[in-house]
Amino acid sequence: MNIRSVSLVVLAAVLSVSCSKFNKVLKSTDYDYKLKMAQQYYEKKKYRQAQTLYEELFPIYKGTPQFEDLYYRYADCAFKQRDYVSAENLFNGFLDMFPNSAKSEEVEFLEAYSYYKQSPKPELDQTNTIKAMGMMQTFMNTHVGSPRSKEAEEIINTSYKKLEAKELQAAELYYNMGQFKAAAISYTSVINNYPDSPRSDEYKLMIIRSYYKYASLSIQEKQEERFVKVISEVQDFQDRYPESKLLKEAERYLTLSSNNIKALNK
Repeated sequence: MNIRSVSLVVLAAVLSVSCSKFNKVLKSTDYDYKLKMAQQYYEKKKYRQAQTLYEELFPIYKGTPQFEDLYYRYADCAFKQRDYVSAENLFNGFLDMFPNSAKSEEVEFLEAYSYYKQSPKPELDQTNTIKAMGMMQTFMNTHVGSPRSKEAEEIINTSYKKLEAKELQAAELYYNMGQFKAAAISYTSVINNYPDSPRSDEYKLMIIRSYYKYASLSIQEKQEERFVKVISEVQDFQDRYPESKLLKEAERYLTLSSNNIKALNK
């Protein structure tokens, strides 16, 4: 028998003993013993076993002095196993039941964090992202000076960037599909919603490009007013981003649009 086979046999034996011991705990009718074992499983980071026991003991200890800690650990088991939907609901229930708990600050943060962990990719619905941002901001306002405030702020900033990315994807999609007016409006929305973005001059350039393409593809009767719009956007770029590396590229569209207007007027 090779070393790998021996290791598998030993692992199987250990698991068998472990399962046998846990089954013995489950079958016990001694609730104090079960609670003691649940605490041991929790401390050993065996959260699945601990959660199973806490769930059974939940109605038994409700209203007792032990219930607050049991409830907290039960919720934390869900969180540690990445069951964030259950964790979020359990943390919320904990706060309702124990609003003055010494653990309330931690639980408020973990509830908000559970929403954050449910935040999906930028292209998907961002309801949980927005919810997490609001809850983290409330946490920071409620617990001024908390050691968790820095992490809360980082989560808000990360979420903010994700929302920006979602809007940007929509604008890029319009542009790539050749819907240039819709692209210009979408890029404008990105700038208005995220004015402090380090990429705002890029978005402004895309507004200019989109309006220029929209003007170029328009019927002749509409072109002049639409090239004037491009010039207006370039002038706004000059005012907003005089030091931008993209300024020359933006000003190129001013020259192109001016030349197009002159040609139209001849």
